[in-house]
Amino acid sequence: MRYRRVVLGVAVLSVGGCDGAFVVGGNTPSPPENLEGLYYDRGVDLYWEMGSGWDGETFRVYGRRITDADYFLIAEVTSCSEGECLYRDINVRPDRTYEYYVAAADPDTGEEAASDYSVEIFVPLPVAPPVPEGIEAVALDNAVYLRWSENSASDEDFVAWRVYFVGEESDQYLGDTDSPGFIDMLAANGNTATYFVTSIDYQGHESDASAIVETTPRPDYTSEIMYPYESKPEASGFRFQETDAVEAVMDGDDPDRHFSVESDSDGLWFVPGPGAYIHPTRRQTSALKCGPGADPDCTSWEKAPTSGYGSSDVRLEAGYTYMFRVPGDDGEMRYGAVRPSHSGGCQEGYIIIFDWAYQTQAGNPQLSQAGGSGGL
Repeated sequence: MRYRRVVLGVAVLSVGGCDGAFVVGGNTPSPPENLEGLYYDRGVDLYWEMGSGWDGETFRVYGRRITDADYFLIAEVTSCSEGECLYRDINVRPDRTYEYYVAAADPDTGEEAASDYSVEIFVPLPVAPPVPEGIEAVALDNAVYLRWSENSASDEDFVAWRVYFVGEESDQYLGDTDSPGFIDMLAANGNTATYFVTSIDYQGHESDASAIVETTPRPDYTSEIMYPYESKPEASGFRFQETDAVEAVMDGDDPDRHFSVESDSDGLWFVPGPGAYIHPTRRQTSALKCGPGADPDCTSWEKAPTSGYGSSDVRLEAGYTYMFRVPGDDGEMRYGAVRPSHSGGCQEGYIIIFDWAYQTQAGNPQLSQAGGSGGL
């Protein structure tokens, strides 16, 4: 996009196509101020502010292609909000430059006072990023996790992916995300949900839809849901429990937490709580536990190391198992394992879904009767 201001000379105040008379001095209307222009998604958006002496005048928008000799009246704006006005011109063609100015017009006399400069906007060819590929839908408990390839992000103008729910009458926009994953927290168990994804660039160009996927959420008591402290602090803390009948997710500031999840510009982090420790080594796995019925290629880490733990933050990534050494309710140290399975944006910010195991026998590093891989 190219955008620049052009100072209007006196001659501009009487260009062809402008029927209003411009009068300098006297009781002329207060001219609009701070005019700006922006190209976005096959249209030009013009913004300006009411003049300091605005007294109910309407605003007239004038425009032309820079190859034209004269400006033309293209719109009259009568409604603004809190001193700011907006007009969107969709009658533009790509690979052309347009010039605009705005004038305040007295409805009784027709006198006009123009902005003291015009703006030039270049309209580019509307080339969208690549269509997202490899979309999958994973059923969760009252939620659906969507994931797809990062192929669209290879486009230099790429900004985000846009997620849609396919409704019976129309498609519904769910949200944007800059990561190739999204959790729909509005999905309900027993109801089949259908989705597609598009990609958008910084100029608002949107790709065609990806392939359509569908899935049906179902109860799953192994998937805990947490949020980073920066998104939802009251659900960013966690304490291993001896039974799933006791809520494990808690406030990220709760002194009883074994860990919390925090985020920064570098990603997500496990942060040990008071008296708790995390092993700095993580292991890539396909499941928390490889029990009966598991995939033949299932890999897990189910025996905790007995030394090497620390209190420093550890980077959180989906698909890895992390080991903790934490104080139990009786003060004795116990081992726990956490495996984030999904992470991504949702309607409430960013979300982490994970499975966990906790050895109730103090000092026992074995976290699953299924065995699995040994310790470090």
